[in-house]
Amino acid sequence: MKSGLLFTVGLIAALLFAAVPSGSQNVTVNPKPIVYTNPGDARQMYVTYCAPCHGMTGEGNGPAAPAFKQAPTNLTLLAKTHGGKYPEGTVKTTLIFGTNVPAHGDAKMPVWGDFFRSLDGDSAVSALRIRSLTDYIKTLQAK
Repeated sequence: MKSGLLFTVGLIAALLFAAVPSGSQNVTVNPKPIVYTNPGDARQMYVTYCAPCHGMTGEGNGPAAPAFKQAPTNLTLLAKTHGGKYPEGTVKTTLIFGTNVPAHGDAKMPVWGDFFRSLDGDSAVSALRIRSLTDYIKTLQAK
């Protein structure tokens, strides 16, 4: 489990560094150690894993956001941009498999499904994390 966690830390750091456009911005990204969070505490997971890029309120303005070519997705507008309906399936799929978003630099943002499996070593706990985060992001939707 320790080697999987180290791999994940390296992967996240590499993705963050890949997201820094060479020569166009003077941004320093300081990778932090992976912190274990309670799988049932969606807010704690969001603050730990998502807020650095998407911001505390989900508006795409986290402290790491300047390192990206484009601002991270404004999570508060997901329902609005999907005809007024929160795209739960899309959010869940993105958390599990990542996404091809140019703002992330490489082909995808950190793949939280892989990360959670390496962190917990249990697919049921990983599924709980994904479901909790999906539900939490729903609460961030603009009214």
